[in-house]
Amino acid sequence: MKKTAFNEIHKKFGAKLVEFAGYEMPVQYEGIIAEHKAVRNSVGVFDVSHMGEVEVRGKDAFDFVQKITTNDVSKLSKGKVQYSAMCYKDGGIVDDLLVYHCGDYYMLVINASNIEKDFKWMQDNLFGDVKLKNVSDETSLLAVQGKNSLPTLQKLTDTDLSQIKYYNFEFGKIAGHDVIISHTGYTGEKVCFEIYSSADIQISETIWNSIFEAGKEFDIKPVGLGARDTLRLEYALRLYGNDMDERTNVLEAGLGWITKLEKGDFNGREVIEKVKREGIKRSLVGFIVEDRMVARHGAEVFINNEKVGFVTSGSMSPMLNKNIGMAYVATGLNGLGNEINILVRDRKIKAQIVKTPFI
Repeated sequence: MKKTAFNEIHKKFGAKLVEFAGYEMPVQYEGIIAEHKAVRNSVGVFDVSHMGEVEVRGKDAFDFVQKITTNDVSKLSKGKVQYSAMCYKDGGIVDDLLVYHCGDYYMLVINASNIEKDFKWMQDNLFGDVKLKNVSDETSLLAVQGKNSLPTLQKLTDTDLSQIKYYNFEFGKIAGHDVIISHTGYTGEKVCFEIYSSADIQISETIWNSIFEAGKEFDIKPVGLGARDTLRLEYALRLYGNDMDERTNVLEAGLGWITKLEKGDFNGREVIEKVKREGIKRSLVGFIVEDRMVARHGAEVFINNEKVGFVTSGSMSPMLNKNIGMAYVATGLNGLGNEINILVRDRKIKAQIVKTPFI
């Protein structure tokens, strides 16, 4: 297994380490609920260095990124970030990603489990004067999330963090080291930052330790992948491999808002346009379970004893103290308030389709 630059720190914090996307990663420290609530109520720090980063350079870099992603890259200027997706020619989703406009190049941030697949797919789609560089192993990434992330990080930088708008970033310094400070996150919190730095262990550990010293007054906590999942689910944020994959159309996944058909040609456009014209056959919906059991990925969904879909994500919501989830349900049966039954451990439990985000 690969190890991030923070691996020894995780051990010192007593993390439970597991294999994830080829990396040894912390799934929890103190416990998922405590870590989840730390982010919602104050500030928490995640090591997400397993995520992938690819730099795209060359005079045709814009045209290349515009062709391989669904969103409109022409709306980006230096310092802006865009949520987007990459699709196969048949409209299936390769991955969802972030596009960073770094001035004379772009940085694409991709999912950890898809790095090798995504990079090969980008190489297979190369044209013109474009150079790709996979810098994933050279990059450490910390997500500092929650309302006290700003006052915590502000102690460590001359950059005025209050001036970085949501989905914007700055090149700056944290604890004296060169970083990208991005106002982004995967928790639903609007006060949130992601810090890209060198993967040098000494630099990475200095940044981590400085953040924890600065956040001591806010009872800052390290947060593992377990709470990362419950946090993103409360805001119905999609997870590749669960809520979407190569068999999913972006419109089914509720990602029409990042799919700009009017921008011109891009991979999958014709199929997506056809699906939009003819209508989707299933939709991703949120549900709340009327039971103490959790409906997890793959559980079948029924209405009146007829199978109408399946669960993509499910967990207990620490903030609602209820079991929540997302599922694909056949179009026409996906209305808000509709009662569904989900098969869990050989019995059907009741749930109701609700509006998302859940909180």
